[in-house]
Formats: sequence, structure tokens, C-alpha cells
Amino acid sequence: MENIFIIILITLVLLAILDIMVGVSNDAVNFLNSAIGSKAASFRTIMIIASFGLLIGAIFSSGMMEIARSGIFVPSMFSFYDVILIFLSVMIADVILLDLFNYIGFPTSTTVSIIFELLGAATCLALIKVIGGDQALHTVVDYINTEKASEIVISIVLSVFLSFIIGSAVQYITRFIFTFNSEARIKRYGGLLGGVAITAISFFILIKGAKNLTFINDASKAWIANNQLLLIGINFVFWSIFSQILIFLKVNILRIIILIGTFALALAFAGNDLVNFIGVPIAALQSYDFYMASGATDPNTYMMSELANNNVKAPAYYLVIAGVIMIFTLWTSKKARNVIQTELSLSKQDEGVEKFSPNLLSRVIVRGVILLGNFIDKILPKSFQLRIEKRFENPKKQKTLQTETTDEEAFDMIRASVNLLVASILISIGTSLKLPLSTTYVTFMVAMGTSFADRAWDRDSAVFRVAGVFNVIGGWFMTGITAFVMAAIIALTMFYGGVIGILGMIIVLGILLFRSHKSYEDKSKAKEEVLVSFTEEDIDSVQKILAKNKKQIGKALSKSADSFALSVKGIEHENLGFLSENRKKIKKLMFSVEELKINFYRILRTMDLSNINSSKIFVQSFGYIQNIVISINFINNSIHTYIFNNHRQLKPEQIEDLKAINSAYKRLMFYISKRFLDDDLSSLTDVENLRNSFEEVLNVAISNQIERIQQQNISQKSSTLYFTILTEIEYTVERVEKLIKLYKGIDAQIDAQLEAQSDEQIHEQNNEQ
Repeated sequence: MENIFIIILITLVLLAILDIMVGVSNDAVNFLNSAIGSKAASFRTIMIIASFGLLIGAIFSSGMMEIARSGIFVPSMFSFYDVILIFLSVMIADVILLDLFNYIGFPTSTTVSIIFELLGAATCLALIKVIGGDQALHTVVDYINTEKASEIVISIVLSVFLSFIIGSAVQYITRFIFTFNSEARIKRYGGLLGGVAITAISFFILIKGAKNLTFINDASKAWIANNQLLLIGINFVFWSIFSQILIFLKVNILRIIILIGTFALALAFAGNDLVNFIGVPIAALQSYDFYMASGATDPNTYMMSELANNNVKAPAYYLVIAGVIMIFTLWTSKKARNVIQTELSLSKQDEGVEKFSPNLLSRVIVRGVILLGNFIDKILPKSFQLRIEKRFENPKKQKTLQTETTDEEAFDMIRASVNLLVASILISIGTSLKLPLSTTYVTFMVAMGTSFADRAWDRDSAVFRVAGVFNVIGGWFMTGITAFVMAAIIALTMFYGGVIGILGMIIVLGILLFRSHKSYEDKSKAKEEVLVSFTEEDIDSVQKILAKNKKQIGKALSKSADSFALSVKGIEHENLGFLSENRKKIKKLMFSVEELKINFYRILRTMDLSNINSSKIFVQSFGYIQNIVISINFINNSIHTYIFNNHRQLKPEQIEDLKAINSAYKRLMFYISKRFLDDDLSSLTDVENLRNSFEEVLNVAISNQIERIQQQNISQKSSTLYFTILTEIEYTVERVEKLIKLYKGIDAQIDAQLEAQSDEQIHEQNNEQ
């Protein structure tokens, strides 16, 4: 029997390492986004500072480990065998759950997952004990530390609202004082801002965190606790003077605050969240030590009351090793980059392609806020409103190109400073009270609050941002439910399955992780941009824009032809799987075109006025591409609906006509696509023949269908679908013809301009001679 425990402990240690890596991939967003989003320093510098914060925070986390041991369940009510099953169930469920969320790029809460996994596994085994021992069902609560668990859950839920409200309030006041034109005001008040920010961070991180350090004696801790106001005063005076000196030396104090805040938030994250990753495995190792030291022979009767001893501390070397693994993961994880984009997309100052679709709740809330705003406008004096508006004017938004494809910041350093300041303080307060607040909840909601106060959510983006917030919060609560159920099922399986059940779950975990890793790699490869967006380097000349635009069109045309072919294949085999797969591909293409349009509209803001007339052609081209993709999507959706409704199968001759149309269409589209990709429209010699061939096949299909209808040999539903396909595919060819005509015209125009410039240069050279 002891051998299985050794296997379990080895598995738990390996899962702890894996959980750290998966957890940091998910939670790196918490302490990196503000610095990355504001471009306060190079990515490498930000990573180095965050790494130091993680290592020191890991050492600070010793006092939090008791949450895993006794914060959720009552150890004395469970045997050694029970707690080992609980801990193994929690770790298996946690790794699977977090890896799933990382795969889809959604920031979930590691705190919520670990709390509800402990609760789910412990409740499952408690029910087994109660039912097996003929006890009253309500005695289940005796097995659960309901007081502490309720305290933790309530604190997590409250932190969602408090973080948003406090973040909004602090950002509004800060922005009102400093405005978006903060340079002059920073010179005057920057010392005080630095003093307040760094004092707050240092007090809550270093002073409050000191109570969890095992190497500081009780006398020192007591002196710190009794002289907090004195320490705050000294810190404020010192940091204010220091900050003002830096400003005098022309050092950007906001950059310093952000980098210190990044360090502090990484430290707070490690200090608060490390328990989520290694708390359970450490508790399992300590349980095994207690069991072996007791000399007990039956793991089912030896009760684990020692786990409730608060004097039991996690060995320091465990914490250091965990910190090193966290740093390694931070530098190497590709999944972390995926998760970071979610929060940046919801908090960015400028408009762009939104990550989330609006829903009814977001529309109702935005409409309500608009109505409230209109009511307030009628009450407040216009002069007061104008004064407020002036403080929130953002001239940079009006004149600076803000694109995701360039290296511009998502928001400024004022907001980044507030994000870090408020989040680190709130998390540190929770850590000092030994409440494992969700760092994801806190940092995300603070970021949403500051972006809201900063008016990043305007009429064009608010409905998307609000929907995104509710989606993420909904994901967190779904995490709790899923974590509870998953851990309970795993615990149930292993309890009744015995050794076979335990080994089986470990094998299943390995298979799932392997499939997840492979799927993520496949997803990453498939995620390559269909249409490459413009960059600042492309706006030097119309020729550069034209060259890239032709490649965009070429790719879009070939993708459209592939999608139509898959639609025809779907109706031929009546296969909804083909059509559903095709729907996803078309959706990605439509999103890519939309993103391309928005990106180009931003480019127009900084384009030379002499190129504006030429730009009209590019705007038209995006419209034509979008029309083509919409038609292909309409065809696929019509076929999907037809098959999904179980309508009559198309006749073989109808399928043959569609296959002939598809062949002619592919030849035409691939030929044109190749010419656009090669930037060689002058060699479109065969396009007329291919167009005529397509037209001929299309006309034959129309005639055949009319003949079938006259013979009353065809259903109305299939005829409607058939003519829809033919009409839409012909429409796409008409759009392609317009594209060719458009670009042949601009090529001729540019050639004429270049020739005129060349003649002018020759004329000038002759005059000089």
C-alpha cells in the first residue's frame, strides 16, 4: 500500500511543477499588462523586474500555505488516505482546468479554481463518509471549514466590485489632476505622486508582508506593527524628495513608479497565489511525514489533525525552487502571451477590432448609462461640464496613429501607475489578512475600472468592452462550478476505483495534457494571419500600400475559393461537419478582413494628403473583398441550414452541375489570386477565357435546373437553395472583375506618374548641363 503513496507523492510533485507553469501562464497577465500596455520599458526589462518580484514574493508566501492544509476542510475529520485522495483530485483537476483556459486564451482565477476544487473533493469524500456511516446528511458541514471557506468566497466576490469601484475612483481623480497632458503637472506634483505611490506600495508589500517572513523575529514584527504611522511618514517624506530629485534630473517618474509597481505586483502575486500551485502538494508531503512519524499502519484510520497546526511552515527551499520555476515559465511560456491579449484588448485607449461580441446585458447597461448621462447633462451647468471635459481631452488620440500592428502603447503611464498601485495594495491587504484573494479578479477589475474612468469605453466600444467584462467574470464563476464538479468526480472515481482508479486517473491526465499540447501547437500554426495588416513602414508611398494590398487580395481570393469548394463537398456528402468547419474558416477570414479595414482606416489618419485620392481605391477594394467573403458565407450557411433541417437530398445531376461550377470557379480564382500575389496583373491573358468558361458552366447549370423544375422533378426547397448558390457565386465573380478593373487602372495611373517624374528628372538634368 505504501508504494501507491510514493507514486501519488511523486505525481503530486510533478503536478506541482506543471501547475506552476500552467498557472503562471494564466496569471502573468496580472503583473505584466500595465507595464507592457504602457510601454514603460523594454519587454526584457519588464520581465527581469517581474522575475525578481516573483522570487522574493515566493519567499513571502510561507504563511499562506495553511489555506491548503486546513482553510477549506477540517483535517481531523479525514484520514490520511482521504486527504491524499483529496489533494491528488485537486491537482489533477487544477492542471486540466487551467490548461484548458490557457488554451482558449481566457484569464481565469487560479484562486477560485483551487478553492472550489478543495471544496468539491472534500465535500465528495465527506458525503461518502456520512452516507457510509449512516450519519445525518447535515453533518457534512462538520467536515468542511465553513467559516473560513465562506470568508474566502465572500472576499473574492467583494473584491470584484471593490476593485472596479476603487480603480475607477482613483483613476478619475488622478486623471482630473494630471490630465492627458501630464508633462507640466508631473514636474510640479510628480514628487508627491511618486511619494504617495511608492510609499503605499512599499508599506503594503514590504511592511505588511514582513509578518509572513519566517526569518524576521517576533520582536521586529511587533516593532513594525506598533510604529506603522511613523514608518509611513518616513517613507512618504523620503520617497517624495527622492522622486522630485529624479524629476529634476529629467527622469520619468511615471516610468519608475510603473517598474516598482510591476515588481510589487509580481511580489504580491507570488506571495498570494503560490499557495494555489504548491500549497496542496506541500500539504500532501507534510501529511505523509506525519503519517510515517506516527508509526500508524492503517492509512484509513489515522486522522490528520496535525494539518490544522498553524505553526507548521513550508520549508524555505520549497518556496525558492517554486520561485525559480515561476521565473522560468514566465520567460518561456507562449500561452502567457495569448492570455495577455485579452486584458489589453479590453482596456486599450484606442478603438479597434474588439475581442468580444456584444450581448443583451451589455447593450442594456450601455443604454442605461447613456440615458443617465443625458439626464446628468441636463442638470449640471454647461460651464462645469466644459471644465470637466477639458481635463479629459486626449489630444494624442486625435493625432497619433494607434494600431496593434505598431509598437504604440495601449494606454498611458498615468493609468498604468494607477493599475499597479491599486491592485498591489488590494492584493497585499488580502495577503496580510491571509485571505487568498484572486489576483486575476483584482488586477482585471482594477484595469477595467481605470479604463472606464479614463473614457476608453466610448460609444463605439463600450458595448463590446462591457460584454467582454461579463464574459471574463462569467468564465471565473464557471471556473468555480467546473472545478467543484470535476474534483468531486475525480475523487469519487479514485475512492471507489482504489489503486486502479488512482493509476487510471493519472494516465488519463497524461493523455489529456499531451492532446492539449498538440492541439495548442496546431492552433498556433493555424492562427497565422490570413491577411497581413499594414504597418507604419507601408505608408511611405502608394506603391508600398498597393503591393501589400495586392497580396491581401490574393490570399482572400484563394481562401474564398477553398471555402466554396468545402461547401460543395458538404452538400455532396450531406456532411454538417464539413460545413461547420468551413463556417469557422470563413468567420476567421471575415474577422481578418474587418481587422484589415480598421487597420487601414487608422493608416489614413497619418497618410500624406497627396495620396488620399489613391486611397479611395483601397477603400473600395476592401468593400469588394468583404462582399465576396459575405457571399461565400451566405452560401455555406444556406447549405448548412438546408441539411440541418433534413430537407430532400439534391439529385446527382444537381451535384454534378455544382461540382462543375466549383472546378471552373477554382481555376478562375486561383489564376487571379496568383497574379495578385505575384503583383503581375499585366499578365492576366487567360482571365477572359477562364471567365467565359465559368459563365458557360453556370448557364448550363441554370438551364438544367429550369428544365428539371418544368418537369416537376425537383422540390421547391432544393430549387431555392440551388439558385441561391448560383446567384451568390456569380456575384463574387463580378466583384473580382471589379477588383481587376480597379487595380489595372491604378497600375496604369502609377506608371504614368512614375514616367512623368522620370521625364521631369531628365529635363532637370538637361537644364543643369
